[in-house]
Amino acid sequence: MTGEFDITKVYLKFLEDDAEMTMPIAAIESLVDMLKVKQPSTSSELINLVKHNTDKLKSSISNAISLSAGCDLFMRFVLRNINLYSDWESCRKNLVENGELFVQRAKESRSKVAEFGVPFIKDDDTILVHSYSRVVHQLLIKAKKEKMIRFRVIVTESRPSEKGYHMAQVLRDSDIPTEVIVDNAVGYVIHKVDKILVGAEGVAESGGIINHIGSYQIGCLAKTNNKPFYVVTESHKFVRLFPLAPNDLPTQMHQLLQNANSMSFSNDHGLLTTQQIDFTPHEYITALITDLGVLTPSAVSEELIKIWYD
Repeated sequence: MTGEFDITKVYLKFLEDDAEMTMPIAAIESLVDMLKVKQPSTSSELINLVKHNTDKLKSSISNAISLSAGCDLFMRFVLRNINLYSDWESCRKNLVENGELFVQRAKESRSKVAEFGVPFIKDDDTILVHSYSRVVHQLLIKAKKEKMIRFRVIVTESRPSEKGYHMAQVLRDSDIPTEVIVDNAVGYVIHKVDKILVGAEGVAESGGIINHIGSYQIGCLAKTNNKPFYVVTESHKFVRLFPLAPNDLPTQMHQLLQNANSMSFSNDHGLLTTQQIDFTPHEYITALITDLGVLTPSAVSEELIKIWYD
């Protein structure tokens, strides 16, 4: 194998250069670039190389559930294609070309999600949104600008990241009436909400979602008040995890993000750390709006079976 290649640096550079790029796509782009630089001489060497770099990525990025989904998809892609070619150079070239094609299709998935999601938004809707989600943002923009649907949005401030303020700003920039509320006010406003839209860091095998902390609470309130709770997400965020409770996530997922969004608060009892993500079980989810179409939570496991075992 030749050439120096730092997968983590390449991955972070992709995210830095394109603010709209998701973690799984950046992971796959990085792994495709790695194949261009490295030159393994056997299939077993290639598999070990991909595994080493995916493990490095997963261990170097905190709370990287959607990143893990991208890494796992790429590994599955390699395993399915590695034995289709008689000579090694043709195999490597095909993996790179098809990897780039996969990335391109994944980038287009957000617009497909928006197409499937627009019919769920009606005139005079009041929509509750939690935190910032690129795909939810694109759906709402499409409904406003292309379909001329009139609606208003309530956004949670989404502590500790406070990404709700960013969501509110980009929606207001598109002339969508938007109000920001504190996270604890969801129960106060739920009666005047028509539906809830949230994104996802990852979608588990059960059809439940891993997302910004507070999603589980909103799901509970939505179910109690008979409000539709829709998850808007790309299928490349489907992950082979099966959490059983809101805090039942892999240990490494509980680490605080080591970036500007991480926060700690002091109180009389010392340091209070803040959790970034939680798990919302499938029974609180009305449907998942994805690039594969509108899915019931139970259909997620079927899609994962197609990806991994067909």
